Amino acid sequence: MPQHYLHPLFNARSVAVFGASERADSVAGILFRNLRNAGYQGEVYPVNPKHETVFGARCYASASELPAVPELALIATPAPTVAQVMEECGQRGIRHAIVLSAGFREVGEKGAALEDSVKAVAKKHGIRFIGPNCLGIQRPSIGLNATFSQGATLSGDLALVSQSGAICTAMLDWAETNGIGFSSVISTGASADLDFGEILDYLAFDTQTRGVLLYIEGIRDARRFMSALRAISRFKPVVMVKVGRHATGGRAVLSHTGALVGSDAVFDALVRRAGVVRVNTILQLFASARALSTHIKPTGNRLAIVTNGGGPGVMATDLAVDLGVRMTELSPATIATLNGVLPPNWSQANPLDIIGDATAERYRAAVGACLADDNVDGVLAMLTPQAMTRPSEAAQAVIEVAKTSSKPVLTCWMGEAQVHEGRRLFKQAGIPYFTTPEPAVEVFSYLSAFYENQRLLMQTPGPLSQQAEPDVEGARLIIESALAHGRHLLNEVESKALLAAFHIPIAQTLIARDPMEAMLMAQQMGFPVAMKINSPDITHKSDVNGVRLGLSSGQAVRAAFGEMLADVKRLRPDATLEGIVIEPMAARPHAREVLLGMTSDPVLGPVIVFGAGGVDVEAFRDRAVTLPPLNRYLARDLIQRTRVATLLGPFRNRPPVDMDALENVLLRLSEMVCELPWLAELDINPLLVDEHGALALDARIVIAPRVPMADRYGHMAIHPYPAHLVTHWQLPSGNDVVIRPIRPEDADLTQGFVKSLSAETKYFRFMDAVSELSPTELARLTQIDYTREMALLALTEVDGREMELGVARYAINPDGETCEFALVVNDQWQKQGIGHKLMDVLMDVARGRGLKVMEGEVLKTNRPMLKLVEALGFQIEPHPEDETVRKISRAL
Repeated sequence: MPQHYLHPLFNARSVAVFGASERADSVAGILFRNLRNAGYQGEVYPVNPKHETVFGARCYASASELPAVPELALIATPAPTVAQVMEECGQRGIRHAIVLSAGFREVGEKGAALEDSVKAVAKKHGIRFIGPNCLGIQRPSIGLNATFSQGATLSGDLALVSQSGAICTAMLDWAETNGIGFSSVISTGASADLDFGEILDYLAFDTQTRGVLLYIEGIRDARRFMSALRAISRFKPVVMVKVGRHATGGRAVLSHTGALVGSDAVFDALVRRAGVVRVNTILQLFASARALSTHIKPTGNRLAIVTNGGGPGVMATDLAVDLGVRMTELSPATIATLNGVLPPNWSQANPLDIIGDATAERYRAAVGACLADDNVDGVLAMLTPQAMTRPSEAAQAVIEVAKTSSKPVLTCWMGEAQVHEGRRLFKQAGIPYFTTPEPAVEVFSYLSAFYENQRLLMQTPGPLSQQAEPDVEGARLIIESALAHGRHLLNEVESKALLAAFHIPIAQTLIARDPMEAMLMAQQMGFPVAMKINSPDITHKSDVNGVRLGLSSGQAVRAAFGEMLADVKRLRPDATLEGIVIEPMAARPHAREVLLGMTSDPVLGPVIVFGAGGVDVEAFRDRAVTLPPLNRYLARDLIQRTRVATLLGPFRNRPPVDMDALENVLLRLSEMVCELPWLAELDINPLLVDEHGALALDARIVIAPRVPMADRYGHMAIHPYPAHLVTHWQLPSGNDVVIRPIRPEDADLTQGFVKSLSAETKYFRFMDAVSELSPTELARLTQIDYTREMALLALTEVDGREMELGVARYAINPDGETCEFALVVNDQWQKQGIGHKLMDVLMDVARGRGLKVMEGEVLKTNRPMLKLVEALGFQIEPHPEDETVRKISRAL
C-alpha cells in the first residue's frame, strides 16, 4: 500500500513554529524548546516578525522567508491571526499543520466564525491540520515533541489519542513513572479538520503502533469513526474512555424505545460491534495501558486466582463476579495434580488459597497447573507478605511458569517495602502487576471483554433477505403518504402494515369510528376481542384507560367504546382520537411479552433494542442495545444480554419459546432499519412469543423526512451487505454466472477456491508460495467492511453445487480517492471473459463510491494479467523499487 497521506504530519523532517519567542509563558516558545530538548533531528524554524533570533536560532518574519518548505507548521499565535498564518503556510506550500491556539468555537459565535475562516483557508490550500485548542503531538522515536507539556515521554508502541490535553499530560506523567512508552501522543482538540476516524486510519498503518488508547468526549462522523475503529481493532487492541455517560437533559420521545435508550447505551453498542474495550475512569485507562504494554493476549473470560491469603482472594472473586468474569471450575485432573503438591488444607477450589506459608515452589506448581487446565483462560496470582513469605522468590517462580503458556498472567503483590523487588521483577519481565486486587480483576475483565467483542466484530451479516423478500417499495409508499400529509407518527394500522411488508407476524387490526362499527368488526373477527384507542398524541394507551381485553359480546364492545371515549376526553382532553382499534384476542397461554424496537441516535444513527415488554417496560428497564445490521449470532447475543432471556427457556410449566421465530423478527426489524432511513423510533410492544412462534400485538412507528443520499445506507454506522450489487451474467458456453459481494459464510468456498488454483496462479495472486489461507487471512478476506473495501465473486452451479470462478477486490487507500485492486480467476475457467467482466463491475462499484483512481501491482512475468489490464485501459509502468513488478493504474 502507498504511504499514508498523514505520514508527513506525524513524521515531519522539518517544522516551523509560528509565534516562537523566548517568553517563559509563550506556548510557541515552549514548543520550540521542547523540540530542541527532545532530541529532534529535523530542522526547526522559529517564525515571528517581532524577533530576529529565538534562543540563538535565526527567527523568520513569515512563512515566505523560510529557506525551505517545512513539512509541518505549528501555529500558536492569537486566534484572530491564525487564518492569516494558515494563508501564508498555504502559499508557501506547507500542507500539514497543528493549531494549538485557543479562542475558537469553544468561546462562542465569534470564535466559531474564526474557526470557520481557518477551515476555509486550509481547504483552499489542501492543508490538513489537527486542532485548534490542542496540546499538540509527540513521536518519541524521532524526538518530535510538538507539545507544550513538561517532562519526558518514553518511546514505545502504544498510541494515545485524546480530545483532552489535560488527560494527555496526566497519562504521560504516570507513564514516565511506570516505564511505559508511546509511539504517538495525539491531542485532537476541537477536531475542526482531522478527527478520530482519519487519525485511527493512520495508526492502523503505523508499524510503530501495536495498541491504542482513546479518550473521547464526542465524535462527528460516525461512519468514518466506526469504520476506522473496526479496521484497526482487527489487529491492534484498542481501549477507550468515553466521557459524558449521562444525559443532562431530556428530550421528547414518542415511544417506549426512545425512553429506554440513552446516548451512552448506544455508544456501548458501538464499542461491542467495533471489537474494542471501554473503561470508565482514567485509573482504569492507566491499568489497561499497563496490560497493553506487555502484549498479553486474551483467550476467554474464565479466571483462576492463586493466593496465599483467603481474604484478598474472596475480594477479588466478588469483584470478578460483579464484572461478569467467570470464576472457572478447575478440572478433576487439575485438582488431583494440586493435591499432590499443595498442603492438605488448601482451598480445593477456585480461588486457590495455597495457605499463608506458601513457598515459591508452591506458587510455581499452582500457577502452572492452572495454566495447563483447558478450563482456564487466565490466572491472577496474588501475594500478601506474611511471616514465612519470600515475595521476590515467589515472583520469579511466577515469571518462569508464565513463560510456558500463552494465556495471560496478572499479578497482585500487596504491600509496599517487602514486595517492591517482586514488582520490579514483574515489570522487567513484562508481566502486568498491581498493588491491589481491584485493578487486576478489572484489567482481566477488559481482556475478556476484548475477546468477546472481537468475536462480535467478526460478525458481518450477509444479505438482508435470503428467503422471502420484503416489500420495500410498499413500505416506502406508506411512509411517503404520511409525510406528504405532514404526519410523523403512523397510526396502528399503518405501523402494522409496515411490519407486514417485512414479514413480521402481526395481529389482525381494524379501526372502528363508532360503537356500531366496532361491534360489527368484532362479530366478523369472532369473540373475544381486544380494543385500544388510536391517537397520535398518546404514547402509552394504558395511562388513559385506553385498553380493553377479552371482550366476549357485541354489547360489551359497544359499552367499552363509549367508556374509552369518555376516559380519553376526561384524562387527555387535548388528544386527537382517530377511532378505536379492534383486534382478536390472542389465545397464547404460554406466551412471554417482549419488546423489540429501534431509535435513532443523532451521531451513530439507528440502534436496535430488545428487552422485557408490557406496560411496565420503563419501570423494569430491562433492555439491551445493538447496532444493525444483525445476523443470527448478533440477534442471539442481544437477547442473552437481557434478564427476560432467562424466561424464554423452559420455565415452571411453560415450554421454551420458539427462539428461531424470535430471532427472525429481530432480523426482519434489522431489514427495516437498513432499508427505511425515515424510521426515527419504532416499538413492537408487546411481541408475544411462545412455543408456536411470535406475534406483534401492538406497534408504534415515528418517521422523519430525510434528504436523499447517494449512499442508500448512509444513515447507518455499519454498512450492511450491499445486495443491490448482485448481478447476473452468462458465459459464452451458456453457463449462468452470479456476480455478488462476498459474504462471511463464503469462507469455505474461498478456501476451496484458493486450494484449487495452480501453483503459478497462486504465486501471481499472492506473490508468494501459498498452499492455503490461514484462519486469520480467511477472515480478513471474507469478513470485510463494505465501506472500506469490496470483493466480488463470480459464481456458477456445477453438478448441483456452487463453484467460485473468480474474485476481484479493491481496498480503498488512506487518501480516500484511490484504491488498490486484486484479481484471480480459476485456472480451468480462464480465457472466457470472467476477469474482464469482474473488473468492469468492480470499476463501476469503485466509480459509484466516488473513487478516482484504481491501481495495483503485477509481476512482470504475469503476461495474461498485463494483457488484460492493458485492454481495460490501465497504464503500465516499471515499479520504482522492484524491477520484477509493474505498477498499473487507471483513472475511473
